[in-house]
Amino acid sequence: MRLRRSVIALVAVLGLALVSACNNDDEGKQADTGLTKVSYLTSFNTFGREAYAYVALEKGYFKDAGFDVTINPGSGTVDVMKLVAGGQADYGIGDFTGAVITLGKQKLPVTTVGMIHQRSLAAIVSLEGYGITKPEDLVGKSVGDQPGSTNTVMFPVYAKAAKIPADKTDFIPSPPPALPQLLASGKVPAIGQFVVGVPLVEKADPKHRKAVVLPYGDVLPDLYGNAIITRTDLAKDHPDQVKKFTAALLKGLQDTIDDPAAAAAILKKYVPQTDLGVATEELKLMKPYVKPDGFNDPLGSVDPQRVQTILKLLDEAGAITPAGSVKSEDVVSIDLAPKS
Repeated sequence: MRLRRSVIALVAVLGLALVSACNNDDEGKQADTGLTKVSYLTSFNTFGREAYAYVALEKGYFKDAGFDVTINPGSGTVDVMKLVAGGQADYGIGDFTGAVITLGKQKLPVTTVGMIHQRSLAAIVSLEGYGITKPEDLVGKSVGDQPGSTNTVMFPVYAKAAKIPADKTDFIPSPPPALPQLLASGKVPAIGQFVVGVPLVEKADPKHRKAVVLPYGDVLPDLYGNAIITRTDLAKDHPDQVKKFTAALLKGLQDTIDDPAAAAAILKKYVPQTDLGVATEELKLMKPYVKPDGFNDPLGSVDPQRVQTILKLLDEAGAITPAGSVKSEDVVSIDLAPKS
């Protein structure tokens, strides 16, 4: 009996030693790569407009910058901000204006470090025949959208600029992938959607109706679109890491607008359900928002004066309360953004 117990104990010790050795070996391999593990959230699911992150991953731009990046789908600006703030992600993408409005309501420890879009992509999208052709037609209507999405958060500001009552339009909570089908089926007459989502919306409609788009930027031309979000402590304590990550991501963005079809193909490699045609068309539509006519600064750059203009606009619209409570330094780290 004693011999049996001794043998069992010896086997257990040897087993633990073997497991420990294997674990140490795995850790050593990770250490030998010299790469910093980073988690990243897209702005809204894995639609074609998110391809640039996968391009940066596929082409080794993240690896070359020293990162081992895991990409996960986001579900709107507010959720992305909360996940980054809570440490569940290191970087994420969210609408700049939506981020400002959110930070006016709750002081999350996040900051923006560069712009993906120099113009806002936010919009309300309908289909021909639903009786929505102008902002006034939204009064008394329902809009399907993900709670906390850019379009929902920004709607009161858009409504004020468009001179319609914001409280006369109901937003129906709906998951992002289901929005085009909800619209096509007539369950809602409009959805919150980025302007680049038009190909996806039209593809989902069996009647092949044309999309009707009410871009927020038509009445709010100063607004930025999506921005790169990170935690304030990461920006403060590791500014070089933030700059390197941003540069790698924006390199993927440049390749994406240069060759939308190739970017869509890369996205499909990582997200097999991607419709290549729809994704390609989305990226073609996105290009003028990333690099508008007359824009000659580096991709991702931030204009401090424009940020001030946006803050003033949101103050006057009552989107930030109390007015003046959000400062530029509360929402953007200008020193970390790309510069000429």
